[in-house]
Amino acid sequence: MAFLELTGIRKEFGAAVAVRDFNMGIHQGEFISFLGPSGCGKTTVLRMIAGFERPTQGTIIIDGQDVTEISANKRNIGMVFQQYALFPNMTVAENIQFGLKVRGADAVMRKQRVADMLEIIRMSEFGARFPHQLSGGQQQRVALARALAIQPNLLLLDEPLSALDAKIRVSLRQEIRAIQRQLGITTIFVTHDQEEALSISDRIVVMNAGVVEQIGTPLDIYNRPQTQFVASFIGTLNVLRAQVIDHTAGRIRIDGQEVTTGVQIIDAGEVVSIALRPESISIGHANGYGNALSATVEDVYFMGSVVRVRTRLTEQQVNVDTFNAAGMIPPKPGEKVTLIFPSEAARVLTDAAHA
Repeated sequence: MAFLELTGIRKEFGAAVAVRDFNMGIHQGEFISFLGPSGCGKTTVLRMIAGFERPTQGTIIIDGQDVTEISANKRNIGMVFQQYALFPNMTVAENIQFGLKVRGADAVMRKQRVADMLEIIRMSEFGARFPHQLSGGQQQRVALARALAIQPNLLLLDEPLSALDAKIRVSLRQEIRAIQRQLGITTIFVTHDQEEALSISDRIVVMNAGVVEQIGTPLDIYNRPQTQFVASFIGTLNVLRAQVIDHTAGRIRIDGQEVTTGVQIIDAGEVVSIALRPESISIGHANGYGNALSATVEDVYFMGSVVRVRTRLTEQQVNVDTFNAAGMIPPKPGEKVTLIFPSEAARVLTDAAHA
């Protein structure tokens, strides 16, 4: 049984529908990311889970209890926001123990929890400092410690890293994940940054325009996108128009050249969109294994560890990413090449999430 169950969730603000038909079960101890562009509804779902917003329709069950109509202060949920929201007139220790004090915890218990939290976030010597004496990353660690000090059933993180510098974001997201694993707390992390979601999540919920596009592991989301939005939003992608030749065998034609997707698709004659990751394609010679497309090199881009080769079929452009190995000699613009890729690398995209 899921620890957190969201069933038929819909949220309207006047005539605007912010979230529609959101359904998901989250297991105890999972780290889930809600990923999508600004305005897609991910924070609205988080606020409904927290109790700051009531769903127009649907139910929210936490640990077997229907909390849909229960106020936020009775849900035992810890929350960390984008802006640190620390009390400027309180020390680090006072900020961390604030929730415990509100709940009536005695001084001995509060002192011990503060010490425990400071040790977890590796800031034991900072208890007497004030927020203005801390860096942005340190302030967000304190905000995390404050949320965890009350020993919540569920931890909600709303874009907690977006106000920080890039290097700090990388190190702090790793720390958040390590702390989450250490405590085993069920966590939902809202972000618009695909790298963040892919690097720390057990599962990712990709949202767009208030709708769930796909739910899956980072590997599934990246390698097996189900909709055009997911394919284009996650990573770099070639999206190619193709005509179906044999739907049972997955045979298609791209710019007059026949290849296979290895899966059954819609009826013959239909036009579909095919997704191909640049790193799943190699430049070589047709060997009878996988697919081969004839192309012409248009340009070559050096990107550090990767060399991107931009090629063209008859009409459509295909990018190929090749590892920058020692001794590599990239093709030259105007050169004729053969693009090789396995059948399973070609994904047929749909707009099923909006059907």
